[in-house]
Amino acid sequence: MLKIGVLGAGHLGKIHLKLLQQSDKYELIGFYDPDDSNAKKVADEFGYRLFNTVTELIDAVEVIDIVTPTLSHFNCAKEAITKGRHIFIEKPITKTIIEAESLKTLASANHVIGQVGHVERFNPAFTAVKDAIQNPMFIEAHRLAEFNPRGTDVPVVLDLMIHDIDIILSVVKSKVKSIHASGVAVISETPDIANARIEFENGCVANLTASRISMKNMRKSRFFQKDAYISVDFLEKKSELVKMKDVPENPDEFAMILQNAEGVKKQIYFENPTIGSNNAILDELESFAYAIVNGTEPIVTLSHGGKALKVAQQIIDCFK
Repeated sequence: MLKIGVLGAGHLGKIHLKLLQQSDKYELIGFYDPDDSNAKKVADEFGYRLFNTVTELIDAVEVIDIVTPTLSHFNCAKEAITKGRHIFIEKPITKTIIEAESLKTLASANHVIGQVGHVERFNPAFTAVKDAIQNPMFIEAHRLAEFNPRGTDVPVVLDLMIHDIDIILSVVKSKVKSIHASGVAVISETPDIANARIEFENGCVANLTASRISMKNMRKSRFFQKDAYISVDFLEKKSELVKMKDVPENPDEFAMILQNAEGVKKQIYFENPTIGSNNAILDELESFAYAIVNGTEPIVTLSHGGKALKVAQQIIDCFK
């Protein structure tokens, strides 16, 4: 078992603490939180060992789980990496692109493995169909949330849209060509609703919308590619594949067949993959343990986290 410590015991930090204590891949050594009253409350309520400083916790473990506000990600990760500790770091990886690049360089120099908490990569609705997403040419993503003051210190792009940015970058095997975006600050000091159009060099276009002032929650993405349409509902954990294939010689009488202007006939097939039940946060943490033990590349590397941040920042720059 890997000895692990958690930096940050806020809403998400407490979830990480609970899951790590349950995991058979880790030995939870303890945690640190700069808010003394919150730290003591968490320690008293759950029995986790509370450390007095970041340094003391880093010195006591092999792996550091960074679930602190984004502003402190870089300093926490830098100290852990320079001491040879592997790092799991929540999204977004850092506040700036320069910091993200620096962490990647530091991790390589210190032979440290790092993973970024882009948890939607482990959503069972996505994992059930990701291998079917091949060369998508149009993607539409909607991530809408009801207003919650937590997280409004950063633009909605870094709070919500970055999930979809990472998913899209993971399936589109091409460089970003151009980005156009707009955002509006309705309640917060930073944009609460945003739309972005990302064009890739291979011709793929992704249209993303994120809002944290909606009347209902929604997390849906649709992927269009030659002879297939794939939808993923990240919230309800449902997926659907609609495939078009050449019509067989003797089609079923109930088959759905379309004919285009050129006279080519295609038969439509519907597939609803079986979606397994899982805890995506536990899965991402345990996949990180696997990468450390086996010396393999994590599913979401520091480089992936940096690329998602770079695109997010380009979108934010469009607002100025």
